[in-house]
Amino acid sequence: MFYEDLSAYAYLDHDAFTDRESGFYALWYRPAYARLNVGWLEAGRPYPTGAVPPGFVDRLRAVQEVQWMNVCLGVHACDLCPEAGAPEGNGEIRVPGGPGIAYAAPFLITHYVTAHHYRPPRAFVDAVLALDLGPWTRARWPDVPFPWVPDDAERMLE
Repeated sequence: MFYEDLSAYAYLDHDAFTDRESGFYALWYRPAYARLNVGWLEAGRPYPTGAVPPGFVDRLRAVQEVQWMNVCLGVHACDLCPEAGAPEGNGEIRVPGGPGIAYAAPFLITHYVTAHHYRPPRAFVDAVLALDLGPWTRARWPDVPFPWVPDDAERMLE
């Protein structure tokens, strides 16, 4: 599933955060913010490679520990890996960027960075490094500390 970095995200018309502890409860809404693709790689398509700043990978992993977005029932295996048993992902993350912008990345993005030397756009790297994870680690479901969750977001609580 390939999308050009920083192109407009159009895979789903809604965003849905899932409670990581239950794996079932969800909060979903139609976003009013712009979503930009980052890290949607595919075999046979070129992508930028290179070093990322120190601490970036740890910070990206920390985001993935506290956020689970648009989880799907099926999985997507990394088709950049030549061997069987390639890592799989079934969700996304959202990283707030500038005003009204969120970066949409697949859950496999950390694998792409570490195993395939993918270098995300600088704006995404800066946004990941600037993200305050404190509110995410303190929040308890159904609170989702994403800055642009609308008041009328639907919450599946049962």
